[in-house]
Amino acid sequence: MNFDRKNLDDNTLLKLYKHLLKPRMIEEKMLILLRQGKIGKWFSGIGQEAIAVGTTLAMHPDEYILPMHRNLGVFTSRGIPLSRLMAQWQGKESGFTKGRDRSFHFGTKEFKIVGMISHLGPQLAVADGIALADLLNNRQKATLVFTGEGATSEGDFHEALNVAAVWDLPVIFIIENNGYGLSTPTSEQYRCKQLVDRAIGYGMEGRRIDGNNVLEVYHTIHELAEDIRKNPRPVLIECTTFRMRGHEEASGTKYVPQELFTEWEKKDPLKNYEGFLIKEGILTESVQTDLRAEYKQEIDSEIEKAFAMAEPEADTLLEVADMYQAHDPGEILPIDPTKTTEKRYLDAISDGLRQGMQKFSELVIMGQDITEYGGAFKITQGFVEEFGKGRVRNTPICESAIVGAALGLSINGQKAVMEMQFADFVSCGFNQIINNLAKTHYRWGEKADVVIRMPTGAGSGAGPFHSQSNEAWFTKTPGLKVVYPAFASDAKGLMLAAIEDPNPVMYFEHKYLYRAMSEPVYDDYYTIEIGKARCVQKGEQFSIITYGLGVHWAMDYLNTHPELSADLIDLRSLLPWDQDAVKATVKKTGRVLILHEDTLTGGIGGEISAWIAEHCFEYLDAPVIRCASLDTAIPMNRALEDNFLAKARLDGDIKRLLEY
Repeated sequence: MNFDRKNLDDNTLLKLYKHLLKPRMIEEKMLILLRQGKIGKWFSGIGQEAIAVGTTLAMHPDEYILPMHRNLGVFTSRGIPLSRLMAQWQGKESGFTKGRDRSFHFGTKEFKIVGMISHLGPQLAVADGIALADLLNNRQKATLVFTGEGATSEGDFHEALNVAAVWDLPVIFIIENNGYGLSTPTSEQYRCKQLVDRAIGYGMEGRRIDGNNVLEVYHTIHELAEDIRKNPRPVLIECTTFRMRGHEEASGTKYVPQELFTEWEKKDPLKNYEGFLIKEGILTESVQTDLRAEYKQEIDSEIEKAFAMAEPEADTLLEVADMYQAHDPGEILPIDPTKTTEKRYLDAISDGLRQGMQKFSELVIMGQDITEYGGAFKITQGFVEEFGKGRVRNTPICESAIVGAALGLSINGQKAVMEMQFADFVSCGFNQIINNLAKTHYRWGEKADVVIRMPTGAGSGAGPFHSQSNEAWFTKTPGLKVVYPAFASDAKGLMLAAIEDPNPVMYFEHKYLYRAMSEPVYDDYYTIEIGKARCVQKGEQFSIITYGLGVHWAMDYLNTHPELSADLIDLRSLLPWDQDAVKATVKKTGRVLILHEDTLTGGIGGEISAWIAEHCFEYLDAPVIRCASLDTAIPMNRALEDNFLAKARLDGDIKRLLEY
């Protein structure tokens, strides 16, 4: 192995050695503890330390690194005490996730590290967002993110590289090619000769280096990081290496030919670098012995300290509270409530977005066709002229990457609003929303200050892929908030409330209402508290609980049936939803119809109905009736669509309710 010291002095070379040795010795101790049954699982990075150590030491300490589960050297090189790492691995209260997650599935802004989730690929786009925040604020920084050769087959890999290339983001993408994804060899994972060749397709620079040569890794990353801080652009680095142990210890290594171990044992990054330093007269056997003794004492001490730390005590109130970043939801009232303008639902959303952009200079809006074109529904018309292309960004068609980038923006001090061109397309970003946005605060205490706009609903004959009501996909996901305004005034107030809130908010906006309804809307900045319902109409006979277009169906029905007297409750927010308002109307009328455009099975009406049965049973004079759309995909033909929608059954369901 050829080591080129270039301009590095002896102290720096010795420093690199110390940082290589420490994670190796920690790993060796972990394997002993595993055999003793003192730890339950371990993902070994033995043989790959040069990549984690070389890259981390080449980056500035205040630059973000997003590692994987075999990158112990990142954490040790950033100076995280082993006792705290061990507490994390053991699920202790003093770990980074309070016992809520394991391994390296955590982040820490203190050490500028954002860990992975088990789905492997999503952190790549988060790195894009972190780098974008630096770029927007003229901070000359680089961001470095790891992935394995197996994860390069995931869509998240390709989306993240494409976005970074299109936006010239200063991201260094590291592929640790260790030859196997669990047991699957590279020959069964991809057909390109070298993974670095994938850089060509994205118009970015790519390099293939020896991942076992710590000096080659260090020099490569140091030089590239220095350059891309000044000339922002992404770079793809393929580091060739080998996994000397199993995917995790329980999986073993029987599936790997023995000759590969023999070959790669000769390329051991620590032993070879030791030999180089000894040959150069920089490292002596006595220094080596002293270092090992020092590290052994430190490791043993830190591990014992971690074992002595307290286990978490289950506290239900704390567990529930920690799903969300603390936020005062109090309403912001308009300065002059006498000033209003007649606005369409669409214009009220646009007005809210504009005023949010004006108040929060850190707010970035992203979406397909939202700049000069103004978005598919023209809601962001004129925004790019007012706020510039830095803050109003057209995106490639890659929903997952943009959700991930939105999270990265939030981690690095920005706010983000992302537009799904149609709510139906959210399925392409589902993992990022459900497993990254929603769980981030609970897992490691970091907010996800992201709003996702969801143009939704039927009424225009757009068929199965542009008309779905999919809000129930998210109302069962702790960590998210879900709002769904029915009126223009609520649309603006809830948009601004969503922007104010540091938690991830799914903002559903009904396409049919865009130009179909208008009303006076305050000109000033104001918010409507998320989680508070609105009584649209008061009555005595029964209650209709609904939201979105269902509110207007109910209003039309009651207007054409003046003999009926009903409370009409517009939920406005679906997560959280207003249990007090629901209980009050149930107590008042004793008869309840829950109406929604979503399909019957699995819709939020089932949850609210169950809650009423559990908490308000003594007030009911009839069963709770659910009026919902058919349990089918939504059809395109107008007659078929009308039959599908809940509105077709509203009259019959109300009559059925009143017959009790």
